[in-house]
Amino acid sequence: MFEQFELRHIPALFMATVTTFGGMWSFFDARAAMLEFGLPDRIASTPAAAAVMHINNARTSVFGMCMFTLYFRGNFAACDTILAILGAYAGVVDSYVVWKEGNPRKAVFRLVSSGLLSVVGLAGWTAGHSST
Repeated sequence: MFEQFELRHIPALFMATVTTFGGMWSFFDARAAMLEFGLPDRIASTPAAAAVMHINNARTSVFGMCMFTLYFRGNFAACDTILAILGAYAGVVDSYVVWKEGNPRKAVFRLVSSGLLSVVGLAGWTAGHSST
């Protein structure tokens, strides 16, 4: 199963793992998942927000499952594409929302970490080549 593994695959596998399983967290404790995400308690304690978090996180888990599927099929270029786009777009949106909701430290962490993953994808690191 891991015959194709190389150290340069770690960012893609990390993203696949945290999106697949992190996306499932809200089904067990939506409030805690929202607080860890960086949202304030006034949102995390709202039952309606939990429903939205479940819907969003189901889609997040799907991205992780797709990443695992593509990885194990050996489609590393597709993994890089997901890293690049998801890291850039979701990272910016997540950071903006978390910042606007009053958690600038978590917003900066989200922006930097997702930005690094996006750069790895844009560079074609998983596939082993530079696309620039």
